[in-house]
Amino acid sequence: MEKPDVDIIEGLSPAISIDQKGTSKNPRSTVGTVTEVYDYLRLLYARVGRPHCPACGREVRRQTVEQMADHVEKLPKGTRIMVLGPVVKGRKGEYRSLIDDVRKSGFVRVRVDGSLYEIGEQIPMDKNKKHDIQVVVDRIVVGPEQRTRLVDSIETAARLGGGSVIIAPVDQGEEIQMSQDYACPYDGTNVPEPEPRNYSFNNPHGACPVCTGIGSQLVVDGDLIVPDPSLSLREGAIAAWSKSQFFYPELLESVSKYFGIDMDKPWSKVPKQHRDVLLNGTGDKKIRFGYKNQYGHSRWYEAPFEGVVANLQRRYEETQSEYLKAELERYMSDKPCPTCKGRRLKPESLAVTVSSRNISEVAELSVGASIDFFTTLDLTEREQLIARQILKEIRERLQFMI
Repeated sequence: MEKPDVDIIEGLSPAISIDQKGTSKNPRSTVGTVTEVYDYLRLLYARVGRPHCPACGREVRRQTVEQMADHVEKLPKGTRIMVLGPVVKGRKGEYRSLIDDVRKSGFVRVRVDGSLYEIGEQIPMDKNKKHDIQVVVDRIVVGPEQRTRLVDSIETAARLGGGSVIIAPVDQGEEIQMSQDYACPYDGTNVPEPEPRNYSFNNPHGACPVCTGIGSQLVVDGDLIVPDPSLSLREGAIAAWSKSQFFYPELLESVSKYFGIDMDKPWSKVPKQHRDVLLNGTGDKKIRFGYKNQYGHSRWYEAPFEGVVANLQRRYEETQSEYLKAELERYMSDKPCPTCKGRRLKPESLAVTVSSRNISEVAELSVGASIDFFTTLDLTEREQLIARQILKEIRERLQFMI
């Protein structure tokens, strides 16, 4: 283009050419990570999230001895309670030496499988059955004058129970189970202390260990294994094995002979139970395989048949050849991870909630629904103080996207 025939031009902004690059297709990138909303969301869950046990769903709280005592004192005045230190939770054994150690420590009672026993009496315990054993640290009547004694007893029980304490009403009522650690006092499941990295699917501390945070897995697809159902086994219906001239044809022939499968019948007309055997294998059941060795002699052996699906998946995971991987990927498709169900995080991370929603459920909301969620978020006064600046950043970024 020729330059204009002028001496001077004023008030005209210069044109700037910018080289525009295509967007990357990183499966780990989301709208939340690109806009940094997810970073603040991780921080929010680390600061005000409420951990729950991934096994039983109960809320898990870390409490000091003083906080435990405060909780006990909320019981009606005059309530008679036992302070118990759990020393065995659901384990097999007779524990005679343990009971003897408890006696030497000065305690006089234990509770075994819900029944109270004096240390000196015969305690029936089957070594082949699981038992729960708690040491009775003290018996106390709830009241303000018993505060010092209650704190000392809870401290002793926590030391015996590895941080866990059980408060059991003597007469009737529901037991209170508490813990000094992030551990479920009911089944002992440990929960990591909330940290921002625990909610990142790009970090090993938070990512699902099965799919490594992708949310899906490349698995063999039965529909892709047989692309043309009109073909018979002998004509190469199982595409992944059709190129082989020796091992796999002999394998198919042995399985077909054992189960009486017609190898000349179109795949679409083969009975479903026979198709299931060929694709998914025989489990632990052994069948007789025949083959010819390098000298042309017939040989046989007995072994379970793993199935075409398991065979292809195993070869894909074991091979170091990029060519073979590319070939096998023709018979594979992305399926949601069976462990995290596509939510990318560990069960312990998904068990932490804010306003009854885990971080994955919040991340799945649309921008409009997210704004409504964070506008009406129900937090305590203390949680609001902690999360005020975090919520401000999240709301501003969400409003910018509208």
